[in-house]
Amino acid sequence: MTMPKTIAQRELRNDNARVIEAVAAGETFVVTRNGIPIAELRPIRTIRRSAVPKPELMALASSGPRVDLRQFRADLDRLVDQGL
Repeated sequence: MTMPKTIAQRELRNDNARVIEAVAAGETFVVTRNGIPIAELRPIRTIRRSAVPKPELMALASSGPRVDLRQFRADLDRLVDQGL
């Protein structure tokens, strides 16, 4: 892990596009005001889940549209080549 770069608030304001591009590329910055660190600007790390917790899945399923299973099967039979 690399050390964050330190930039003044003025530099962030004046070179905003360059700094944001650097953050998007993975860099982290500590922003200072009058030489005092006041904020950290870093990329958001997205976390991919390998599974959805059962309560969350049940809540999603209960709020979704109702499926007519007979119509669903008929649609599958009509659209999918059963000889495959």
